[in-house]
This record gives sequence, C-alpha cells and structure tokens, in this order.
Amino acid sequence: MDGRPEYLRQACEASLRRLGVEAIGLYQFHRPDPDVPYAESIGMMKQLQDEGKVRMVGISNATVAQIDEARSIVDIVSVQNQFSPSYRSSEGELQRCAELGIAFLPWSPLGGISSASELGSRYAVFQEVADAHGVSPQQVCLAWMLGLAPVVIPIPGSSRRRSATPQPPQTWTSAKTSVPASSAAYWQAEGSLQL
Repeated sequence: MDGRPEYLRQACEASLRRLGVEAIGLYQFHRPDPDVPYAESIGMMKQLQDEGKVRMVGISNATVAQIDEARSIVDIVSVQNQFSPSYRSSEGELQRCAELGIAFLPWSPLGGISSASELGSRYAVFQEVADAHGVSPQQVCLAWMLGLAPVVIPIPGSSRRRSATPQPPQTWTSAKTSVPASSAAYWQAEGSLQL
C-alpha cells in the first residue's frame, strides 16, 4: 500500500501504457495509506482527473469520514468496500453512498472463495428462498444485496467458469419482490434479510 501522490501518478501512467488508452474510465484509490494524509492521496486523484488521465474517481476501503473528505476534494462516483452477510461493518458507508447517490461496490459479497459455497448452510433463509425459487443461495444473497439500495453493485468473483455462467434475468432481481409468504417474515422493511 503506497498512497504517496508521486506513486499514484506513476501507477496511473503505467496503467495507461499497459491498457493502451489515453484515459482510464474509473480509477479507484484502493487503500488508505496510514503514512500519507488521506487528502494528499485524494488530491492526486483529482489532479489526474483534471489532467484528463482519469475520467471518474472512486475510493476503496473507506470510512464514512473518508467518503466525506474525498468528496470535499474531488467528485467521487464509487466506494468499493468489503461487504457480505458475514462482514457487514460497511453498512454505514453503504447508507452514506445511498444518501449521496454514489455507487457502492461490495467486494467479496459472497464472503470469499472459502465461504461462498457455505451460504445456504450458514444462512438458512438464503437456502429457503433459493429452494422456493429454484436458484442458488448465492443468487439470493446477491439479490438481497441489490435490494439494500439502488446504488449497490456487487463484485462477485468466481474461480470456476461454471460458477460464473449467467442465469435467467429474473434470478438477479431483488428477491423481495418474489419471496413466498412463508418467507416474508425474514425480510425487513428496508428490503434486507434478517440474518
């Protein structure tokens, strides 16, 4: 992790060369560096945008205070934080993004490669809803996440091609809209599962 402005410039310019483009569509500042003032790192992101090397700026692994600080320096379009049923410490950041209309990009939304296969057994409600609709607990988890706020765009990963095969579109809509009455008690007013 290196948040020094000169390193961020160097990394951006190297990415531009490798990608063979004049501007990067979305450039994320991935991890705050405890040895560099946050405003200095974000200031370089703004500078890269002002120079036309970056079209849009996002931040990652940010707190609510860092979201607000970054917004005071540059217009940010996304926040990428870890968020899953078992790792919900970024709920405040998700809510702040929803208030501001900023995309919230949960990384590891299924709990990581070692936990994704256990979603149905760890969270019975995901399995119950999945069984009722003929989908996987992982799809239900993503639908739950999408139902939390319109700004949520999960970033699931897959180590097997079969796991990444697209499913029919109806399985990717918010599960709240099609939960059977027997499962309705699991939904909270905000559209999230009681886990």
